[in-house]
Amino acid sequence: MQVDRPEPQVYLAQALSSPQLPEELKPFYQAFERFHTNKLWYQLTRSIEAFFAVPASASFRIDLYDNFIKDFANKLDQLKLASIAVSVARTYSDGNLAVSFLDTLLPSLDTPETREAYVLVRMERGHFKLLLGETVDAKEAMDACEKLLDQLDSVDLAVHGSFYRVSGDYWKAKAEFADYYKNSLLYLACIDVEKDLTAEERVSRANDLGISALLGTIYNFGELLMHPILDSLVGTEREVIRNLLFAFNSGDIPKFQALVPEMAEKEPFLQQHFAFLREKICLLALIEAVFKRPTSDRVLPFSIISSEAQVPVDEVEHLVMKALALKLIRGTLDQVSSSATISWVQPRVLDRPQIDALRARLDEWTDKVSAQGEYARAQAPELFVQA
Repeated sequence: MQVDRPEPQVYLAQALSSPQLPEELKPFYQAFERFHTNKLWYQLTRSIEAFFAVPASASFRIDLYDNFIKDFANKLDQLKLASIAVSVARTYSDGNLAVSFLDTLLPSLDTPETREAYVLVRMERGHFKLLLGETVDAKEAMDACEKLLDQLDSVDLAVHGSFYRVSGDYWKAKAEFADYYKNSLLYLACIDVEKDLTAEERVSRANDLGISALLGTIYNFGELLMHPILDSLVGTEREVIRNLLFAFNSGDIPKFQALVPEMAEKEPFLQQHFAFLREKICLLALIEAVFKRPTSDRVLPFSIISSEAQVPVDEVEHLVMKALALKLIRGTLDQVSSSATISWVQPRVLDRPQIDALRARLDEWTDKVSAQGEYARAQAPELFVQA
């Protein structure tokens, strides 16, 4: 059943004369009238976007869309229209109504020319489905939109951001830590963290990323450590997450043990996975022990590994085999000599102290090469005679 709508000019005139319309919003309605009358669709779109950016406009967005924007929706840039529609959907207090609203747009956007707009609306629809607990629909949207995005040569950052954000929320609901971590970092790469996230959202996002890094099968989270969002945890009750991340990244078992009481008090969810965390930091301590040694000193007796990783000697072999299975290292075990020969360590992003240590090793290597060169020159000066 089609609902009769007033003519756009009539609707705007009625809205301007309404006592419910705040004074700060009246200039927007006047601009809407001027741009619509002159068919200046680009300027009208910009005015609508500016209107939606004003918090006081929240209670007027649905009405404006239904009685004004819908009348000329096909004349607007469809990606801009999709973005406006998403903002409208977020003003619904009922998730089912938001889904129904977005459903009205999808058929008209399902064309080769409007794929980006379709993905944006489909993924935001998936967001509301997640809020309603309907994860199957959200997963279907993710799979369908991923295929569409793969077919596009270029994609607006807002579209990619929506895809990664909703995908991350889905994996969070499924407690798949590694997938959440990956998608959330990609989402942050698509937005301006300071402008697009509130202070509370930054803390929540950093906390979730930290927990996923600690509990997921992720052994290289240097990228997160260098991301400015992690600084939002400083001075909050969740700062322990940040401190744990730095301890794990450097395989610092004493620091981890010192943080355990605070972790148990403030992050009981992590405490429930203490056994996994303990094994993980032992693995990272092993990696750090190998990494900080020169390549000429990569044969590690079990006693050294036991000391560095703080595990009993009879558990060292299991620890090394675990690291080999996770492809964190490559090498061989010698049970006869009770040693491990490590030929390769998984590449990772280094923090500043690790970079400083690497620089010191490079300086030492340079000095050795220079010394060898001077020795060779002294032993056979004729080889260095310049023509």
